[in-house]
Amino acid sequence: MSGVNKAILVGNLGTDPEVRSLESDVKVANFNIATTETYKDRNGQKQDRTEWHRIVLWRGLADIAEKFLKKGDKIFIEGRIRTRQWDDKDGIKRYTTEIYGDNMVMLGGKQSQAGPSSEGQGSSVNEEPPQETKADDELPF
Repeated sequence: MSGVNKAILVGNLGTDPEVRSLESDVKVANFNIATTETYKDRNGQKQDRTEWHRIVLWRGLADIAEKFLKKGDKIFIEGRIRTRQWDDKDGIKRYTTEIYGDNMVMLGGKQSQAGPSSEGQGSSVNEEPPQETKADDELPF
C-alpha cells in the first residue's frame, strides 16, 4: 500500500497572495492562512490556538488567487505537504514546510468589487463533474 499525503485546511488569509510568473509563463501564488482551534484548559477557560500555514498554488489556482483572494478571506484548501531545504547566506541549513494546494474553495469573507461574490463559489484543479439529475423511478401504476 502506498502512503497518503493530504492536508485539508479551512482558515483565513493572513496576507494578500504574492503572485509571480516563472520564465515559462507559469504562475505561482504564495500566501499564509491561519487556522484557529478553540479548547478549554484545565481550569475550564476557553483558549484559542492559531497555527499558520504557508500555501503554494500553481497555474490556474494561482490565477484565481491573484484575481479574487484578499487578506482576511476564508478559504478551504486541500493539498499535499511538502518540505523544502536550502542553505542560507551563512551556510546554515534552513527548512520550510508548505501546502501545495490541489483544490481551493472560497468560503466568503471580504468581497472584491471587481470579482463575483465568493460566497459558495469554488474553484479547483480537480473539478467535480456536474450533478446528474435522477429520473423519476416511480412506475405509472
